[in-house]
Amino acid sequence: MMANLPFERPLFELRKKIQELKQFTEHESIDFSKEIEELEKKLKDLEQQIYGNLTPWQKTQISRLAQRPTTLDYIERIFTDFIELHGDRAYGDDHAIVGGIAKFNGMPVTVIGHQKGRDTKENIYRNFGMPHPEGYRKALRLMQQADKFRRPIICFIDTPGAFPGIGAEERGQSEAIARNLREMALFQVPIICIVIGEGGSGGALALGVGNYLYMLENSIYSVISPEGAAAILWRDGSQGEKAANAMKITAQDLYHFGICDGIIPEPLGGAHKDVEFQSMQIKTYIEQGLKDLSPLSGEELVEHRYKKFRAIGEYISII
Repeated sequence: MMANLPFERPLFELRKKIQELKQFTEHESIDFSKEIEELEKKLKDLEQQIYGNLTPWQKTQISRLAQRPTTLDYIERIFTDFIELHGDRAYGDDHAIVGGIAKFNGMPVTVIGHQKGRDTKENIYRNFGMPHPEGYRKALRLMQQADKFRRPIICFIDTPGAFPGIGAEERGQSEAIARNLREMALFQVPIICIVIGEGGSGGALALGVGNYLYMLENSIYSVISPEGAAAILWRDGSQGEKAANAMKITAQDLYHFGICDGIIPEPLGGAHKDVEFQSMQIKTYIEQGLKDLSPLSGEELVEHRYKKFRAIGEYISII
């Protein structure tokens, strides 16, 4: 059963009432079809009203839902012949990042992404989608392989951030992220990055230096979590909603600022409502992105990436 967010409660109550009327009609042979039809129309209108006017904090809540499709869900539906590769050849394998070789419409590609879990057991196994340094080094190894064999790179971003534990810091967390940023900037193959849920801090950016960055409609991308920002600004992490509404972290905000290159539509209520539809939407954007980038040479792809990031931000020069 899907969890209901606080702002979805009126929808839950209405659906429950419709279901009760349907069961009563079935068991008592009393015709409530007119009442059910009116309630279903009311439900549809209410869905449009609620999901059509989501606040940044509500979008943040949707982006974090455990039911939201993960990297492996999309790999299964968008790519074929996926072979997962493991390990960084230095320390170990990190289950918070998955990656490997696959085919996209018959074309060999390298696919990499953060991986969260569905339940407590799986989240512990995946470390809640927060990678250690070996995760980023595994990703880098796969991207270097892709660059060598001229395979496009597709990255799925969905993490609260890189793991901040002592062990991760001892093994060079910040260096691993920084190296990914540098190397991704210089790869001579097309790189397409897609934020499918929560894009948190450098942990997200370490897979985010691409020619195109797309975001799902209800995803977020930020240098820090709303709760983290609230803890710094107001010494109170519970003020996350206030921070989210001020931080400009939604796909719509980032598209406006030129950071995001496209917003991928979601089904009404979020990607988890129709995973097949969502997968096809993502596939369409990847197809178009690769079509635009494939005519470019390796040097032109690097220049394209350079210009994209140099163009981010507004400033005034005073001489």
